[in-house]
Amino acid sequence: MKPSDFHTGLEFLCGPFWWRCTDVGTRTVTAIRLDEDDPVWYRGPPYMVDEVVFDEVELEGAYLSEEDKILASLDESCASGHPGFPHEVVERMMQERVDSGRYPRKRLLQFDRVRADGEILHPYAVRRDGRTVGFTWIVRLYLPFTVEWAELAETEFLELPLSTPVAVRSRADRQK
Repeated sequence: MKPSDFHTGLEFLCGPFWWRCTDVGTRTVTAIRLDEDDPVWYRGPPYMVDEVVFDEVELEGAYLSEEDKILASLDESCASGHPGFPHEVVERMMQERVDSGRYPRKRLLQFDRVRADGEILHPYAVRRDGRTVGFTWIVRLYLPFTVEWAELAETEFLELPLSTPVAVRSRADRQK
């Protein structure tokens, strides 16, 4: 969904929770999570529960119903060409992500990037590299199409363009 699809009072599903839109901006939506039994918690503004801001990237994962979410997931998995993540890969990524708990910019790990050769880089954790003066952050990466592990300095990773569905499809087509 896009911010223009929302209006105050609209209920939607994002992640595992139901939300109610409380405000709409140009690029964001503010909402309250609907997880209380008593509706008195949802009177406002001001609200007695936290309002959360969703940006346009997060809103791409918002749906009006569970059925819409399931259908979109099925369509995406069929059309994207992304090979997915095997169980043992997910286990390793989760373990190493726990070890990078002190990293201050965790949002960086939410966005895949594309290398100059078209390879998709999935960031899943970071580590400190103390070999330089002070230290630098090293981003740990999984390359889903080649089933390889890699690392890249945070500054180099940030220079790469964000991955898009077109980039993933292009990479999948090269695999054939």
